[in-house]
This record gives sequence, structure tokens and C-alpha cells, in this order.
Amino acid sequence: MLPGVLVVFHRINDYIAEALEVSNLTFALKGPWFFGMNMLITSDPANIQHVYNSNFSGYDKGPEFKEIFNYLGDGIFSADSKLWEELRHSALVMISHQGFQSFSLRTFVSKIKYGLVPVLDHFGETNKVFDLQGVFQRLAFDVTLTLVTGYDSNSLSIEMPENDYAKAMDDANEVIVYRHVKPMILWKLQNWIGVGVEKKMIKANATFNRLCAKYISSKREVIQSCQHSNIGEEAHDEDILSFYMKLDTSKYELMNPKDDKFLKDTIKTFMIAGRDALATTLTWFFWLLSKNPKVVTKIRQEINTILPRSNKSLDPDMLNKMVYLHGALCESLRLYAPVPFERKSPIKKDVLPSGHKVDANWKILFAAYALGRMRAVWGEDASEFKPERWITENGGLKHEPSFKFFVFNSGPRNCLGKKLSFLQMKTIAIEIIQNYDIKVVEGHKIEQTPSMVLHMKHGLKVTVAKRCLVS
Repeated sequence: MLPGVLVVFHRINDYIAEALEVSNLTFALKGPWFFGMNMLITSDPANIQHVYNSNFSGYDKGPEFKEIFNYLGDGIFSADSKLWEELRHSALVMISHQGFQSFSLRTFVSKIKYGLVPVLDHFGETNKVFDLQGVFQRLAFDVTLTLVTGYDSNSLSIEMPENDYAKAMDDANEVIVYRHVKPMILWKLQNWIGVGVEKKMIKANATFNRLCAKYISSKREVIQSCQHSNIGEEAHDEDILSFYMKLDTSKYELMNPKDDKFLKDTIKTFMIAGRDALATTLTWFFWLLSKNPKVVTKIRQEINTILPRSNKSLDPDMLNKMVYLHGALCESLRLYAPVPFERKSPIKKDVLPSGHKVDANWKILFAAYALGRMRAVWGEDASEFKPERWITENGGLKHEPSFKFFVFNSGPRNCLGKKLSFLQMKTIAIEIIQNYDIKVVEGHKIEQTPSMVLHMKHGLKVTVAKRCLVS
């Protein structure tokens, strides 16, 4: 089946969705003989619940996953078993810490005020066409890098400077997808020789190593300087890198925060987690809004009712009242999952609820992008953008189980940053929708990039105009 897949690789996510629609939500993809590339592709919520919840211990990422995603090292995304438990526990402690939460809030407010707003005002005043996806990627990158390392690259500015680390992330994500449809022996050979798309991965890894080493070295100097100056820990104990550098290692068996490799893997993992999902979701969200002006009107009405020209847009209690905006964001995530698919391998033979038999030689791809389009799951109007889908008759938010709304993963591996993500997305959406009119350039081609992250291939070309607001 592989030649057929390669022919439609430019639209692989839609192709898989179409195949699953006529295959009762699950089908087996047979790869070349002797290469161990057989995969079971599914968007069946029952299969997701079985693997990620009720039979969690029977499945892991597996050694092949770690090989394919080797640039992430031993980060939480590729870890299994005891190491994953330790990484998960430490991440939960860090994200729950009041110091980190306060730092997150200050960082985000500052980047919107001094980064996003000046850039949008500039493009509005000059009436220039610009790439909104690129703006969101820079915003998310700057915020995430600051939260992870304490260092602000200031890539979001009117000058739009090149950023080596961000480019390396995009190149690595692209290479990962190709590794899924190539025999491992082939892509490893290409990587060894340094040809094809693997050449991008070699350069990306060199960039990661160089910049991560710089961030780690600088952070050590800051911590040592504070210690010698007897400055309290609250002065520097906020970003993720600082947290792990000072972690009490006696509580963990397998983690070694004193090791530079561990710290590099930590930086790379949290950078992927923080940047890509936020920027990608916002890009597709504003494209959907451009096609649905009635939704924009309803969101503005909700903003004017709950946040009438106030400065409280980052108050979680106020944001929780933004039911329609929340529904619109969920609907965008449903249709355009930032990470189109997840992957697991059975530890031993098993039978899925769909009736498919799997063993340790099989890989299972869970098609999150396709799941959001399945009529058998979401109804005959599954392809339509309807924020009302997420609102109850009483006007509250409708809950959907994570194995159906699979964007934030499910079970013990569910996304720790879900709450923070919605806080960030709502804040940016309110700032832009309330103060600006965004118009997509007529005739601009919308295509997906074959990548681990659902980027728009040609960006999102738009113009922006400042709204005249009546007090």
C-alpha cells in the first residue's frame, strides 16, 4: 500500500480521513514485506479509550517511536514506564507551582502588549499583507522560550528577524513525518550519509545542541551569581530550566537534572509542547472565523457583555464565562487538530474493541485529525464549523470525553498544559477580535504541510485594520 500513500502524501490527513470514513473508523495499512511497517490506523473512540485508558499498561510508545523521534532524546514525549512516571510527576509539580504560574501570566501579558499589538498596529497602519501564521508562531515561540529558559528571543517584532531554533523545529517536524512512511533502514542510511530530507534533521540537531548549550550555560551563571550574591530563590526560580536545575534528585531514580543531555532534552520537549499547538490552533481558528463572520459577531457580543473594555481579559474567572468563545476554539481544535495523529505499540497481543488483532510488531496510529471529521462520531454535520455544538441548552459548556475529543490526548498521558493553553488562546483571541478586523487575502491558497504539526503550507496571508471602538 505504500506507493499509493506516497502519491497522496501532500494531502495525507484528508486521505486518511476519507479512508477511515468508509472503513468503519479503522483500517490496516500494509507496508513492504520484511520492513515491519504494518500499521493499524484508527479514529474509533472505543479503540482510543481501550488503549489510552482501560488498558493503558498494555501499550507504550515503544523503541521504534524513540528511534523516529530521536531528536527529542529522553523527554516525556518519548519516555515510557518508570522514566515517564518521574518526568510526568516533576512536570506536574512545576506547572502547579505558584511561581511558575505567575511568571507565565506576566510573560504572556508582556508579549501581547509589547510584541503582538505593535506588530498588528504596524501592519494595519501600512496596510501591508502579512503572514498571520508567522506572527502566531513568533508569539508562541517567544513566550515558550521565555517560560522554558528565561531568555526572550524577541522574534516577534516589526523587523521579523530570522530565528534559527524555530526553523530547526519546523524542519525536524517535517522530517519526522517522512520517517513514518520510509523503512527505518532507508532513513537511517540517508541520515548517516547526510542526504535527502534527513540532511535537514542533521542541521536541526546541530542547531538544537548549540543553542540549548548556550541556554544551559547562561542559566548556570545566573543561578551561581544569585547564590554568591545571597539573592533569594524567588528572584530566579521561575522558568522551567531553573526548576529542573535545582530539582531534588533524591526523589527520582532515573532522572538526572545535573546532566546536560537531560536538560537539553527537557528544553526541546517543552519547546515543542508550548509553541506548535498554540500557534497552529490560532492560525486555523482565525481562518475559520474569516469564513464565518456570524461567529465573529457572536464572540464580539459575548466580549462586550462580559469584558466591556475592561483590563480583566486574563482573569480566569472572567474567561470561564466566555462560553461561546470556548466553543469556537474547541470546534477549531476538533476540525484542525494541531497534532494530526498519535502513535502507540502493544506490549503483547491484544484485541481492540473494533475486533482488530494486534501484537508487538504492529504500530497503531490514532488519527486525531480524521476523528474530528467522522460522521459516525460527530453526526452528519461533522465537517461544519459550529461552536453551538459545544453549548448545552442551558447555555453552559458541553463536555465531551477525551477519547472522543482527542486533541489533548487521553488517560494518564492527557495534556498537563490544557488549562494554560485555553487561557492563552482566549486572551489572544479577545485582544484581536475586540480590536482588529482580520481579512484573508482573496485567492490565497490554503494547504496543509505534511508535518507532525498541522501548519498551513503557504502561511495565512491577511490584512489587518484597527477597529474604531465606541466607549
